[in-house]
Amino acid sequence: MTKPRIALLVGSLSRESINRRLASALAGLGSDRFDVQESDLAELPLYNRDLDRALPPTVRSFKQAIEAADGVLIVSPEYNRSVPSALKNAIDWGSRPYGANSWRGKPTAIAGLASGSLGTAPAQQHLRNILSHLDVPVLPQPEVCMAMREGLFTADGDIADPATRQFLNGFLTRFSAHVARFAMAPA
Repeated sequence: MTKPRIALLVGSLSRESINRRLASALAGLGSDRFDVQESDLAELPLYNRDLDRALPPTVRSFKQAIEAADGVLIVSPEYNRSVPSALKNAIDWGSRPYGANSWRGKPTAIAGLASGSLGTAPAQQHLRNILSHLDVPVLPQPEVCMAMREGLFTADGDIADPATRQFLNGFLTRFSAHVARFAMAPA
C-alpha cells in the first residue's frame, strides 16, 4: 500500500528554527505513515498579482506539489501574534490566480513551537481563519501549540520526552485518519 504524500510547509525560513526541528521530528515520527516532501518557501517570490497570467516556475512547481499531495502539514512559528510572512506568501500563491486554488479540499494539520507560554495559538487561529476561507479542511484536534523547553529534543533531533512523543504520535494518527477520510470522500 502506498503511503499518502504529505506536503510539508515550515513557516520559518531560518535553518536553525525550532519549528524546522519540530517538523523534522514529526516527519521522522510519521515516516511509517507518510511520504513527506518539504516545499522551500524561500524560493517563492513575493506575491504580485501582475504575475498571475504567467506564473514564475518556482510558483508553478509549488502549486503542483500542493496539488499532488494527499495532505498538507504546516509547522510554523508565530510572528507578532500572527502568521509569518513567508507562510502567508505561500498560501497566497497557492490560491492564485483566481479560480486556481491549489489548497481547496486538501486535508491539513497545523503544529507549532514557540518560546512563549501560549505556544503558537494566536498564529494558528489566524491560519485557521485563512485556510477556512480557502476551503481547506483543517484537523481540529489535537492542537499542537507547544512551548519550547530545554530538553525537548535529543541530540539527534528526536523528541526526548516520552509523553510529548506519545502526544505527537496521537496527533499524527489523527492526521492520518483525516487524510484518509478526505481521500475516500467523493469529489
